[in-house]
Amino acid sequence: MPIAKNLLNSFLRLLILLSCSAALGATSAGPSQSLVAATRDGQHDFDFEIGTWRTHLRRLLHPLTGSQQWVDCDGTTTVHKVWSGRANLVELEARCPAGYFEALSLRLYNPESHQWSLNFATSNSGRFGQPTTGEFRNSRGEFFDQETFNGQAVFVRFVISHVNRESCRFEQSFSSDGGKTWELNWVGVDRRVPEAELAKSGAGRSSEQERPHDFDFELGSWNIHLKRLLHPLSGSKNWVEFDGSTVTRKVWGGRSQIEEFEVNNPSAHIEGLTLRLYDPQSQQWYLYWANQKTGTLGQPTIGEFRNGRGEFFDQEPFNGRAILVRYVWSGITPNTAHFEQSFSDDGGATWEVNWITDQRRVKDEANRAERN
Repeated sequence: MPIAKNLLNSFLRLLILLSCSAALGATSAGPSQSLVAATRDGQHDFDFEIGTWRTHLRRLLHPLTGSQQWVDCDGTTTVHKVWSGRANLVELEARCPAGYFEALSLRLYNPESHQWSLNFATSNSGRFGQPTTGEFRNSRGEFFDQETFNGQAVFVRFVISHVNRESCRFEQSFSSDGGKTWELNWVGVDRRVPEAELAKSGAGRSSEQERPHDFDFELGSWNIHLKRLLHPLSGSKNWVEFDGSTVTRKVWGGRSQIEEFEVNNPSAHIEGLTLRLYDPQSQQWYLYWANQKTGTLGQPTIGEFRNGRGEFFDQEPFNGRAILVRYVWSGITPNTAHFEQSFSDDGGATWEVNWITDQRRVKDEANRAERN
């Protein structure tokens, strides 16, 4: 979402993306060690942040105008591990002068580029904007992107610093001159919530507001069997099969879900996640997929449920051609579900199924408690 459309959302994004980072795993590197720094394993940079934090923000109301009018905001940020810590999901609840909001950030590490992509969404829109990308060097995290502000292209810089086990600091700055100068417009400090206070107050628990229930059936743990067509849209009938498991849990008190997915066969391993976000305005779901090998978030498939069947569509490149993609959920019972992916290269006139998943619920007390 362009910054110019909603300055408050820019603030939310900064808060959720950089609420309190972990740079304790970063190694010091001088100029002679630049190659080492460029290729270091940074997948544990955010480990320190797992847990719950109190966040205090100061926001410049009118950036790039010479204004010195600031406002304050306070909130709670909770950070959860994803893929056993190789990614993480941040949930934020806060109150500012403009009112109450919820937001989240999915942080993904790319093992090839050794950089993080920070993907942000609010519960008002249910959609991710463009990611902010960067890395840690010398225990300092810097993340950049280019956005539109008041009709002008600007660079955005997020900086994480002053990190210790109980607090940290983050800043956002804008540059309208190609990075020659930067104006600070957000300053935030996070302080960890003590365990005793967390248990007593319930801090970090998302409020139970009205929410859609379409994907409630998915909450919990499942055993899955997967069939995958090796060469879609080629006439091939060569399928491979996998077995594994998937776990889905609530985000925003159930108004979103994150699913972690892992399957194996004797020669291959697939590990991924799906983040499902609901747009209350369009009353449709946005389904985002990422896999652990690339650490990047794909474009969403968009759709809805009708009569117990969910259909979701998008257009993607495949083998150099634009094709249509369709996801279908069906056969849904309390303990089973069926999922298919299909491709079409003729505008939806015909569809070829290339991915079939059958799920059976894992029945245990922990799983039932999670669903409730």
